[in-house]
Amino acid sequence: MAKAIIWLVRFAGRGKGSSLPGMVSLKICPGILAHLAGQVRRGVVMVTGTNGKTTTNNMIARAVREAGYRVVVNTEGANLITGVTTAFLKAASPVGRVDCDYALLEVDEASFPRISQQVCPRVVVVTNFFRDQLDRYGELDKTISLIEDALAGLPGTRLVLNADDPLVARLGAITGREVTFYGLGEHSGVSSHSTAAREGRFCPGCGRELEYAYYHYSQLGSYRCPGCGFSRPAAGVEGSHAFSSGGTTGCLLAYPGGSRELVIPVPGLYNLYNGLAAFTAALTLGLDPDRIIHALGGYTPATGRMERYRYRGRPVLLNLVKNPTGFNEGLHTLLTLPGPVDVLIAINDNAADGRDISWLWDVDFEMLGEQHHRVNQVFCTGQRGAEMAVRLKYAGFPLAKIHVQEKMHRAVRDVLAGNGSIAYLLTTYTALWPVERILRSCARRDGLENLPSVS
Repeated sequence: MAKAIIWLVRFAGRGKGSSLPGMVSLKICPGILAHLAGQVRRGVVMVTGTNGKTTTNNMIARAVREAGYRVVVNTEGANLITGVTTAFLKAASPVGRVDCDYALLEVDEASFPRISQQVCPRVVVVTNFFRDQLDRYGELDKTISLIEDALAGLPGTRLVLNADDPLVARLGAITGREVTFYGLGEHSGVSSHSTAAREGRFCPGCGRELEYAYYHYSQLGSYRCPGCGFSRPAAGVEGSHAFSSGGTTGCLLAYPGGSRELVIPVPGLYNLYNGLAAFTAALTLGLDPDRIIHALGGYTPATGRMERYRYRGRPVLLNLVKNPTGFNEGLHTLLTLPGPVDVLIAINDNAADGRDISWLWDVDFEMLGEQHHRVNQVFCTGQRGAEMAVRLKYAGFPLAKIHVQEKMHRAVRDVLAGNGSIAYLLTTYTALWPVERILRSCARRDGLENLPSVS
């Protein structure tokens, strides 16, 4: 049944069939995920957290594949139980046999408890915790408690945790599981203060306000609690001397037994964290460090994760944004691009995006208002394009540079036709796929060698 649905969805051009087959199969046979996952020979790796799941998981998958192993992976980012089940169904034979060494699964935070019970992961990677879709997840404390409780019920699971996020790092002590921490040391881009909304402002143990030696972004940095002494743990895998150049991001990487230079072909400090997480997870699986470095250096971004295109000789970047922290980092990247930049912001409020768009007021669009000379024009589209334009107005962005276009295909073509040095498209989740289809119809996917330099 699942195989037939996958074929029909693709034949009808209605998508990639990344969720519906799993939904139908689970209705027919509720235990199908546990049955299929039980056939994985060497173990399951699960990646969860607020931001970076898709990129981190796909980076791990590339490293594991290049090491010669067969994998199951939900590449498209369908991370609910229906999408995870579909990933196994696609890999299975018509009689339900799965021939793979590892399953590498990106998993939604709210779905983590249910999925982890059925697949029994060997390794769990937690990237970060930020406020995201309050109307769906509730407050961040609720999301973290779901992960905590689920991890406590997974004996034998090893954790790979972000040492720089106090909300993530604490999971090691709470769960009592074996942990490998990864993190980023101090570098020239750190700040002595943070203006962004910090979910981890207070100690997750005693509630005292944390003290920071420096910040990378949001609550990520070097922290210590003056009350109970909780502090950033020593990272087993740590990056130093971080740099960005020519559309790449990298650092000097220290790990047990050696050090290497890590360079990944995507800009943005947050992507460097994804690379660190992927390297640590692959190292935990016993892969050769040199092979991992090589694999990450050839990583190709997934749809909307700083995906590169070229339109009539001009570079185009497509980036998914879904919460204040991720949007802020996307804007920081925008301001490092050679200007002026033509920008499109597509905001939808479907269930998968979050119905409540008040989170846009927590995004630091004021940085665009202050540096509007670097932006040629902004096209606002999607179901809530008009509200996005209002937000930009209150951020002090010049009204003459703001354009509201209800028709998404027109908005995409307008930003591509701009005369800036680069076009930068930022979209919420359900707006990503239509924007990507429009881009594919008129622009070509680009290679790293053609990406403009990032300062």
